[in-house]
Amino acid sequence: MAAIGFLFVGFNTQAQEKWVAPASADKIVNPLKGDANAADSGKRTYKMLCVVCHGAKGKGDGVGGAGLKPKPTDFTSAEVQAQTDGALFWKLEEGRSPMASYKTAIPEKKRWEIINYIRTLKK
Repeated sequence: MAAIGFLFVGFNTQAQEKWVAPASADKIVNPLKGDANAADSGKRTYKMLCVVCHGAKGKGDGVGGAGLKPKPTDFTSAEVQAQTDGALFWKLEEGRSPMASYKTAIPEKKRWEIINYIRTLKK
């Protein structure tokens, strides 16, 4: 029984660690940077796939994310907005439990469009 408790403690500690993309991700260039049409398209994809956990305004307060650990990211936060497009893209591609990897589920152009939309969610 003690081993089971240890596993849960270890899992919870790991789940709360700050999610940092590798430095190499900062060098990934957004080919759609500043493209308003891309942001509009990204908003449509966000509403279909992301809103359930990240919420309608990107605050991480979607109904599907209520019981998740770690909590879904608040895209409006200064911490998120300070990250490079490449870092956000890397996280979207790679995922981290409970968020899935979207590397094969969403085409690359659509992933960049989502990043452009996230940039519109600044506080």
